[in-house]
This record gives sequence, structure tokens and C-alpha cells, in this order.
Amino acid sequence: MHAMTEQRFDFRDLLRRRRAELGLSLRDMEDRSIDPASGAQAKFGWLSKVENGKPTDPPKEDVLLAISIGYGLPETVVKAAAAKQFMGFDPASDPTVMWSGDLTTRVIVAHAEGLSEEERRQLADIAETFARRKTQRSGSAEGKSDE
Repeated sequence: MHAMTEQRFDFRDLLRRRRAELGLSLRDMEDRSIDPASGAQAKFGWLSKVENGKPTDPPKEDVLLAISIGYGLPETVVKAAAAKQFMGFDPASDPTVMWSGDLTTRVIVAHAEGLSEEERRQLADIAETFARRKTQRSGSAEGKSDE
């Protein structure tokens, strides 16, 4: 299959995996997936089509927010998966997308796709340990006084 016509299922797979983790039905997800600001809701029929890989219209931004809320996922993760599946756009591999001023975050994310799940977990652990130590160091420095 030609790369331009290859169908992607990033969004579908994200929703399926998360719903399985939560142990909930599609009806449950419909009930949970409501944007309180706009009242937009991810409807059962639409969610079912997405999960079953059937053709459907791309979600609007307020529905993506509703899904983020209902599935308990970061909005950026939901939007990125939808962009991949519905628009064929992968923000992590687009060199014009700035994730940090010096591009280091984009580089890390772009390479993460080539890592195994275990390697990605290890990388996440390293980042969390680094952030925790940095916070502890800055907390220690603030506690010191110049006498």
C-alpha cells in the first residue's frame, strides 16, 4: 500500500487501549466524555466507529477535549493521535513543530517512537528522576541563607 493512502489507526488504538485499561464500556465512555464548557460530547455511535476502524468524520476540537476528559488522557496526546489518524500529520516527526526553544524535546520525542515500550519506560523514569533531583536541589538552595 502506498504511504499516502495507508490508513492510520493511532487515535483508534489510543482510545481502545485506554478504555481497556479503565475496564469501561463504550456507553460508559460516552457518559464520561463531555466538555463541561461547551457541552460537546463524544457520542457512542461515533466512538464505536472509531474503535472499529470504520469511516467517520474527524472530531472537532471540543469533542477532542471531551475525549481527553472522559478517557483521562492529556489533551495534547489525544490531539496528536487524532492528527495522525485523521490528517496524516505526526507532530513528533515534523521538524517545523517546536517543542522547546532548542529543539531538544522534539528530538527526544521523535526518537521515542523507535524505542521499545520498556526503553520508553526507562527514559520516562530517567526524566522523572532528573526532575525530582532538580526540584530537590533547588529546594535545598532556597533553604540556605547568606549569613
